[in-house]
Amino acid sequence: MTAGRPDMIAVFGLGEAGSLVAADLAAAGVDVAGYDPAPVATPDGVKRCESPIDAVKGADLVMAITSAADAQAAIAQAWNQIKRGTIYADLSTAPPNFKEDLNETAALRGMRFVDVALMAPVPGLGLATPSYAAGPGAADYASAVNDLGGNVEVVGEEAGQAAARKLLRSIVTKGLTAVVIEAMAGAAKLELDDWLWDHVVEFIETADRETIERLVEGTRNHVDRRIVEMDSAALLLESLDVEPLTARATEALLKEVRDGGLNAALERHGEV
Repeated sequence: MTAGRPDMIAVFGLGEAGSLVAADLAAAGVDVAGYDPAPVATPDGVKRCESPIDAVKGADLVMAITSAADAQAAIAQAWNQIKRGTIYADLSTAPPNFKEDLNETAALRGMRFVDVALMAPVPGLGLATPSYAAGPGAADYASAVNDLGGNVEVVGEEAGQAAARKLLRSIVTKGLTAVVIEAMAGAAKLELDDWLWDHVVEFIETADRETIERLVEGTRNHVDRRIVEMDSAALLLESLDVEPLTARATEALLKEVRDGGLNAALERHGEV
């Protein structure tokens, strides 16, 4: 790899995300070798290899774009053949300690591991998908990928620091998804679908930092009222034969705040 630009990149995993990233890498003028045991299509410009060993021959950078369930197998499948000094980037969504374990495995072979967290859907963006990178090889990975059209931000030198950021955000984004689904299920029973959908969209579009601070800080002063409100919301859903999973979870969390648990934690870490 010269001047931060890899001469050859191996991509493990040619599914939806992997195929788009691999195609963009090839379009940027890099030799790309791909491996996937599944009968998926081969992206344009990518050399499809029959084995992971063939894919990593001569690779300066290996990008594992697999699920967390396959990440350990991915790094092990050609471990002995990946040359020392190669950057090994794992793009799976997994807990920080999982990325730390992968880093230890990579280090035994002299590879420079990178914990990569994709921070937006890959379709429509491909290689340019915003991502965080952390770990021993993060700086060089970011330099190489960004030079090819990527959008990588280095967030730390320790594996797991990128994964932690993504998963913390996921609690918000996926939790919001669950809340909306549950509320919409109730709205459908009352034929209020359109009204609720418009209300949710308007709230998200107009929310700012002050809005979020008010939601959190308001809990300190109005927690008892909010507990009653969420109990009422849960009872409404139950009357409509909708299981109030998120409503009851919110009620339980508010009770923790009332009893001092979360409130003490917020004060311990400073004002939001």
